[in-house]
Amino acid sequence: QVLLVESGGGLVQPGGSLRPPCSAAGTIFTRHPMAWYRQAPGKQLELVATISRGDSTTYPDSVKGRFTISRDNAKKTVYLQMNSLRPEATAVYYCNTDRASFSWGQGTQVTVSS
Repeated sequence: QVLLVESGGGLVQPGGSLRPPCSAAGTIFTRHPMAWYRQAPGKQLELVATISRGDSTTYPDSVKGRFTISRDNAKKTVYLQMNSLRPEATAVYYCNTDRASFSWGQGTQVTVSS
């Protein structure tokens, strides 16, 4: 059963923006804080944003001020608004709970390049 489905990635120029969504099945979304992660080629998985059930958010310094995580409870979807994208943001982006409690989805590829 596919529980987490990411989409909305693509190729974007440096300085551009993307807003990929992630849909979460069943009670995942309503019971857990959610998060976005990314994995760049040859690098470890990195947490880039979290959002609690009460909409409190956290970000690492590497994306703070440029990335915004949000959630739509009715649609059971979590979004990652990414602005002022840099080439080092190139990675596969995944969503999961803040503790990565569930099987990973297929992710969505984000490529930042001119």
